[in-house]
Amino acid sequence: MSKNIFVQAILIVGVFLGVYFGLSQIDYMKAFHIKEATDTTEEKLGDLFWETIKKTEHVVQNDSVNRYVDKIVTRIAEKNHIDRETIKVHIVEKDEVNAFAMPNRYLIIYTGLIKSADNESELAGVICHEMAHIERNHVMKKLVKELGLSMLLSITTGGRSPEMIKEAAKMLSSTAYDRELESEADLTGADYMMEAGLDPAELADFLYKMSTEDAMPEQIYWVSTHPESKARAEAIVNYIKGEKFEKKPILTKAEWQYLKDNQ
Repeated sequence: MSKNIFVQAILIVGVFLGVYFGLSQIDYMKAFHIKEATDTTEEKLGDLFWETIKKTEHVVQNDSVNRYVDKIVTRIAEKNHIDRETIKVHIVEKDEVNAFAMPNRYLIIYTGLIKSADNESELAGVICHEMAHIERNHVMKKLVKELGLSMLLSITTGGRSPEMIKEAAKMLSSTAYDRELESEADLTGADYMMEAGLDPAELADFLYKMSTEDAMPEQIYWVSTHPESKARAEAIVNYIKGEKFEKKPILTKAEWQYLKDNQ
């Protein structure tokens, strides 16, 4: 009798483990395919959005301007172990004070942002913030939450009109991330700055300055779409309090002046 009970127990445990293992494999494969689909969708979305911007906006072709911005991005990437070759940086001629990340690691910077920055650290601070959005995968999280994965898949398979693609791209440049994601990008960006020899206090100053700017408030998109700028500035200052890092300028004074004068 006891032997039969023992055999039955063994069988039950075996069946349980078999079912558990089978379900685990199914869940794993499902997750794998979802991730694979999301990665492919991200690549296609980024390229579609960029093609839309190229057709509707004026992209800066000044080699020196692009080279100096590239120097800033390269320093940040190299010092923070980010693959620089994967970051697709483009400067767009537009008066709006704005920069934003898109899928597939695109980083778009408006000339209005460069004009409004008082020094390279302010510009670099915004760039660090947007690179943090890229590295933390915030861009796709935002798109999936706002539009849904099915709609994003539809866009990449030709199921949506060019106008829908344009509106989806515009959403990234004109609407805020969740507060939690913004805070993560702020503090991660501050870390990036310190590693690159830049002072995060300059990013805090920029946030505060822009949040109190009276001139052309409708053009200060980077702050108007990033709410609670003063509180975020204070959070950055508190975060870096007591931190020690060596300041190392990226651009020469002449290079920075050229960048400012040619926007």
